[in-house]
Amino acid sequence: MVRAGLNAERLARAGAELADEVGFEQVTVSALARRFDVKVASLYSHVRNSHDLKTRIALIALQELADRAADALAGRSGKDALVALADVYRDYAHEHPGRYASAQFRLDPETAAASAAVRHSQMTRALLRGYDLPEPDQTHAVRLLGSVFHGYVSLEMSGGFSHSAPDSDASWTRALDALDALLRAWPEEKK
Repeated sequence: MVRAGLNAERLARAGAELADEVGFEQVTVSALARRFDVKVASLYSHVRNSHDLKTRIALIALQELADRAADALAGRSGKDALVALADVYRDYAHEHPGRYASAQFRLDPETAAASAAVRHSQMTRALLRGYDLPEPDQTHAVRLLGSVFHGYVSLEMSGGFSHSAPDSDASWTRALDALDALLRAWPEEKK
């Protein structure tokens, strides 16, 4: 392969593709060097190590997810917005399993604060305004939605729902119906 033009961005993009092919945990600088048919040492002028490479892949995934979510949420509110956001995460996970896994990669606080992860939180909070949740309940709801979306998708992708009826799509729809009902009738905090 042509070696000219290698840079951190190109390596991160190739790493994201590799993650989708072999799994995020399998992405290393060595694996990327093999993909470009170059010596590992030649990549260290562009990425510091495998952790740096994985961080860059995570940033790509977070940005792609945020862009998709913004497009999906435009002009929507309430349950329509909830379903749109949930479907973005689920569809992205199915289309890009390695990148989706990378979006769960733990970033240092400074990197996280400068990443598209902030947009994810802002969009989820905007969606929740339609449910009129005060703080700290809004934060609890953001965490609940993230947990349900990620938990469902993770179980689904590992084959956890493939052995029984009804099919996974039907359960996904019902889970989102239940989340909408819960958000509309959010319990008051007991004092």
